[in-house]
Amino acid sequence: MFTGGQSFVSAPPTFSNDGKKLLVCTGFTVSIFSTSTGMQIAELEGHTDRVTSIVVVPVAAPASKFMDYCWTSSLDGMICYWDFSVPELIKKVKVELPIFSMVIPNISNASIGSGNKSSTLYAFVSVEDKTKPDDQHKALRGQIRIYNLTSSRRVGGLLAETRNPEHIIVSRSGEFIGIKNKRKLHVWRIPEDFKPDEIKKIKLHHTKNLSALAFHPTERMVAGGDVTGRILIWRGFGMKKFTETLRESRGRPKLDEDRPGVRGNDDADSCSTWHWHPSEIKFLLFSSDGAYLYSGGQEGVIVVWQLDTGKRKYKPRLGSPLLYFVDSPDPSLSCVSCADNQIHILKMPTMEITKSIAGIKLPFSFPDVYDGLHKEFAYDQSNGLIALRTEDYCVQFFSLFDNSEVSQVQVCERNFQPVDDPTVCVALVALSSDGFLMCTVDVKLPEERLGSLVSLKFWTRGLRVGEYSLSTVIYEPHSDAGISAVCFHPGQSMAVSSSFGGDFKVWVHSSVSRLRDQKHEKAGWRCQSVGSYKRKPMTAAAFSADGSVLAVAAETVITLWDPDTNILVAVIGEALSPISKLSFVGKSEYLVSLSRSSKPQVALWNTSNLSMYWSYKLFAEAVCCAGNAPQFAILALSSSQNDIAVRDQEGIILLFDVENPVPLTTWLVKKAKGGGLAFVTKDQSLLVNGYEDNARGEPSLLAYINSDHEYIVFDPHNEDGRIGKSARRSQAPPEEAVPIGYTSIYGELPKIESNKGTDWDIPFVPSERPWETIFSGSSHVLPPLTKLCSTFLASLLEKRPPIADES
Repeated sequence: MFTGGQSFVSAPPTFSNDGKKLLVCTGFTVSIFSTSTGMQIAELEGHTDRVTSIVVVPVAAPASKFMDYCWTSSLDGMICYWDFSVPELIKKVKVELPIFSMVIPNISNASIGSGNKSSTLYAFVSVEDKTKPDDQHKALRGQIRIYNLTSSRRVGGLLAETRNPEHIIVSRSGEFIGIKNKRKLHVWRIPEDFKPDEIKKIKLHHTKNLSALAFHPTERMVAGGDVTGRILIWRGFGMKKFTETLRESRGRPKLDEDRPGVRGNDDADSCSTWHWHPSEIKFLLFSSDGAYLYSGGQEGVIVVWQLDTGKRKYKPRLGSPLLYFVDSPDPSLSCVSCADNQIHILKMPTMEITKSIAGIKLPFSFPDVYDGLHKEFAYDQSNGLIALRTEDYCVQFFSLFDNSEVSQVQVCERNFQPVDDPTVCVALVALSSDGFLMCTVDVKLPEERLGSLVSLKFWTRGLRVGEYSLSTVIYEPHSDAGISAVCFHPGQSMAVSSSFGGDFKVWVHSSVSRLRDQKHEKAGWRCQSVGSYKRKPMTAAAFSADGSVLAVAAETVITLWDPDTNILVAVIGEALSPISKLSFVGKSEYLVSLSRSSKPQVALWNTSNLSMYWSYKLFAEAVCCAGNAPQFAILALSSSQNDIAVRDQEGIILLFDVENPVPLTTWLVKKAKGGGLAFVTKDQSLLVNGYEDNARGEPSLLAYINSDHEYIVFDPHNEDGRIGKSARRSQAPPEEAVPIGYTSIYGELPKIESNKGTDWDIPFVPSERPWETIFSGSSHVLPPLTKLCSTFLASLLEKRPPIADES
């Protein structure tokens, strides 16, 4: 089995020493991406919980500039040392408490290739003390501790205790570290050869809660951002407490009355305030030369402040709230992490986006558009893609096997305005069995109960997988009622939409335009027929495997229809509560239904004798069927869906065969509330001891995606669920060899092929189109410009035969 869908923005990324690699915390692993291609090239596996920090070891000698080492921390309480060029785990340091942040201040003094083998590395970690009760109102669960990485043991006492673990920031020189704690900044000075009892601390106060901080690279200056969007810059901090060891001090500390903007007895020369952001500041970062300050937050705009003048420049239209901004050892590169799980690599100083690393879209809160509408996913089973609705009115197609974004389809146009409430919601997404057709339902939310608009849109796939073009738009397909479900016919260009208003409609596609009743009828989707049953709300719909039967749920009753003639064929007995999901099990005559109300039920129906075969009282989230095989899987919750703590709710996956009410296999999962299931197919060569669908001859793998959009793909018919590591495709080709010596300066020499051993030579033949080659070559070997111009102009003139003299 393998996993995917991890967040790329749970922690700040880190550049390698040469700026050619970007190390990203992705769940339990560290993913390494190429900054030139934006593709994953390696992965560090060894932690058993979420990775929270990455510290790359700098290099100090030219001979070691191609060595790549780093330290990582994790919530599993381990600090690991890696050679990520191999990659290989070298060392582990046990902390025994979840680590939320880690810095190594004087790591440059013991860097690779420095020759200082007697240097000792100390890691400052922000941990959570789980021995204290989390329900206690004022319990100080956050702690700052020091660990000796050389001897793998803890040293000294606690540097600080906070209500929750805080993120630690270190200065570029490694001399200072700091954290934000409510309305205060805590700053420590770390000497090069320090002892734990020699570390000194100061506090800087503010009137609002602080959300970000940054140290100036060369001067005694620290910046803090608060939740209201203000930036405070303290200059000359620590001039009193740190003055006896201050190397850059110029004169005595200033008197209290000469400290403009400084609150109380804070140890700083001055404090100035800047304000542009209307909401909380997420990151602050000084440029490497110290001339500029970068800030960002909810607005999706990078603001560049000039320190001397306070003037601003902007990088707008990033389309999502910003979380982190990280610079690179290469001054021409930096990156910004966005809340939509994207990392943009920027070319400095223009901040042009050169590459984007896009992960799966993170969950967000959907508006309550319709009662009973469930947040489900759509699957392109043949291509292993999942289709997710996004907050910016798009549908993202994400490859489960590549763990990468394939495309985004913009359903509705939207300009990113973080302060505005959403006005449109993509309510439903449905895909045909071959993935060639897509249907979306978007709803314009009413303003003061007026102006609601439902749009049904049909899309056709282009030449590439995941790329769709809009075919037909149908406004208010069911009058003013909401759409409960959409499904496609397995073999025809036919779709069905069911409505809470009490009807369902059969839509067919006309591929050619024609004249009808002296009117020109355009190609597209049109309504073929309308059906209803006792005016009950139609809550779910599904086609049989061959498309000959259409099942539509009329609240607690299942109605069976002939989709071509729209004739009611039969009605199956009632369920305990309104049915929210229907699905035919393979090519069998069985139909499975889910009811998610206060009386939950999972039922299997036999359409041949129109009776219930068996049922369970389960709070089920999702159901999926295994292609043409007579099996299906159910995702069930361990308790009621109305529980308060449902985010991390435990769940269970049950695999059934239609002939047996006892599950074949079960798996326990986490974060099941809001999750989904799907059977996907993969090449036979990539399956290890897999199950083959007898009808199609294809292996069936089961994919489970949880409420955080993390997923796992496994073989449900293998005892341990393994499908082999080769199932995930290679994300990127091997990296090119790094040029060294003469090649790194002047480039590679042209390859000259020797003609020795041949008994013939190719003569030089002048080209009949000399203008294509006369300007090619190095400038120092080209002929003079006067000769080139005459040749070029002559080549453009049309040559005529000489005229004979008649005289």
